[in-house]
Amino acid sequence: MRLTSIFTPRIIEAVDVYEEIVKLRREGRRGAVATIVSVQGSVPSYRTAKMLVRDDGSIAGTIGGGCVEAEVWQAAKEVIDQEKPRTLKFNLNHDPKLDTGLVCGGTVEIFIEPVLPLALLYLFGAGHVAQNIYKIANIAGFQVCVIDDRASYASRDRFPEAHELIAEDFDTATASLTPSSKSYIVIVTRGHKDDMRLLRWAVQTGARYVGMIGSKRKVIAIHQSLREEGLPESLFQNVYAPIGLDIGALTPEEIGVAVCAEMIAIRRRSESKLPHMSWFLRQPTPERNGALEHEGSATGGPQP
Repeated sequence: MRLTSIFTPRIIEAVDVYEEIVKLRREGRRGAVATIVSVQGSVPSYRTAKMLVRDDGSIAGTIGGGCVEAEVWQAAKEVIDQEKPRTLKFNLNHDPKLDTGLVCGGTVEIFIEPVLPLALLYLFGAGHVAQNIYKIANIAGFQVCVIDDRASYASRDRFPEAHELIAEDFDTATASLTPSSKSYIVIVTRGHKDDMRLLRWAVQTGARYVGMIGSKRKVIAIHQSLREEGLPESLFQNVYAPIGLDIGALTPEEIGVAVCAEMIAIRRRSESKLPHMSWFLRQPTPERNGALEHEGSATGGPQP
């Protein structure tokens, strides 16, 4: 087999792909890794060869070059956008568009998986429910920042593995935070007023997920108050309130599972129809002025 080809030349970085993946995640960026997982016959590379495609289109490593690599690069861009893996299979013997003069044959299968930055969860409140959300979210791979206005609650004793602890007045704390489209915000404070001012701030951050604890009655009342202040309806499109999936959760532990399951569904872009409790997701019109319903929600009350 001749290893040279007339494929379009591409500048390949002589770097360790694994190191580049770690670097990319530390920078809070996205990418996709293409790996040759199956080879039959002669191909211009080897099994387990890897190529990293960054979110700006640059690459590190190679899976053999040429038209195959170009198609994989394009597919990797789609994987980055969709944040879902996919597998491609190329037949170098029978696919005319791959016939560029390379003296190789056979088939190659390539697995492309997304590289995502660690999801950062801003958890407002440090009571019993917050503790259980923190525990499960930490296991699920979220970096958790716990914020509470009580130093005795936002402590290492209660949240030993938290990425960050902030014990300040909520207004002071939010002034120093800059959530992005990769961030998640969960509001489980002990008071209606704190929940309202935090939701006011959260919907204007562009966070990927905003969840607030409370009954449907409380959620509707807060929403109407914020709309009367002049906040546009479009800001509430990523709000999940009442928070969590409707799995009949009652205890703080069960509520923690329901909330984290909902965040994971958003993180993985689940296309399945899920039983969200969120009143926001159930409204057919933007005004959302339906009748107030009963308060029977597992996350219906303030949490200490």
